[in-house]
Amino acid sequence: MGEMSSFQLGVIGALFLSVASSVSIVICNKALMSNLGFPFATTLTSWHLMVTFCTLLAAQRFNLFENKPIDMKTVMLFGILNGVSIGLLNLSLGFNSIGFYQMTKLAIIPFTVLLETIFLKKQFSQNIKLSLFLLLVGVGIASITDLQLNLVGTILSLLAIATTCVGQILTNTIQKRLNVSSTQLLYQSAPFQAAILFVSGPLVDQLLTKQNVFAYKYSPIVLAFIILSCIISVSVNFSTFLVIGKTSPVTYQVLGHLKTCLVLAFGYTLLHDPFTDRNIIGILIAIFGMGLYSYFCTQENKKKQADSLGSQMKEKDATPFLALEKEGHEVKNSNKDSLV
Repeated sequence: MGEMSSFQLGVIGALFLSVASSVSIVICNKALMSNLGFPFATTLTSWHLMVTFCTLLAAQRFNLFENKPIDMKTVMLFGILNGVSIGLLNLSLGFNSIGFYQMTKLAIIPFTVLLETIFLKKQFSQNIKLSLFLLLVGVGIASITDLQLNLVGTILSLLAIATTCVGQILTNTIQKRLNVSSTQLLYQSAPFQAAILFVSGPLVDQLLTKQNVFAYKYSPIVLAFIILSCIISVSVNFSTFLVIGKTSPVTYQVLGHLKTCLVLAFGYTLLHDPFTDRNIIGILIAIFGMGLYSYFCTQENKKKQADSLGSQMKEKDATPFLALEKEGHEVKNSNKDSLV
């Protein structure tokens, strides 16, 4: 029971850290890009990952965690895949309307469910599917304003969905099958993610913004916000791996949509963004869907724990009987031997 309660506290802590850091970095980056005119999102992400790796490297030097070697080919492909997915999401945002980009993000949950069902044989109950459906409908109502389709944008969105889903499923699978922590996996893969984005980031940003990141004039306040964004990103990257490892890719995406609702609310409260009745209705439906998802997940986990405990009790009850039966046979055999 003690181990279970500590695990639940760890999950709650990971979820809270993920929400708090993600909302903080969104607000920071929105101020950096919208108010200060720094539009280089992909390059900024590469800096985030480099700072994250340097932080973990320093932590490892101080023995704050143990470095567990992972197969280089696995880590390299995993890191490159995650780096590519980030670049594709940014390209999808650049080539599509905001509404279609939000649809792309919403499609990640059903696509993840589909992949886990087909390849990992994972079962999702009807209750879980219903709660996810309500969540997606709510977020869609709250965040989607227009849907403008184009061929290039659609292809980029499909590729972004595929790479994001596979990357998040692998984040969970690698941690569990190779028995590595979120910190160990992030430490091993961050250099490859940073490298792919450091090379491709300026090109992607120039394609989207028609500006050169190296020709940009960096004012002290812009530099201050970039540093702040990089510091917060350490927590964002760490909590992402932590949440996916402790829960599942689908739960992480559900959490992501909670962040979307919170960002909309913070945008209205702090930045005075436009807010309509439609936004309010959508957020309420989404929160209701999240509540149902949390409730059904908790109930199913309790049922699994009860079933597991029941099977263990049966095994314990059966063991003495078998042992006595075996002893009985041995006694009989020894009696026969003595008679002879």
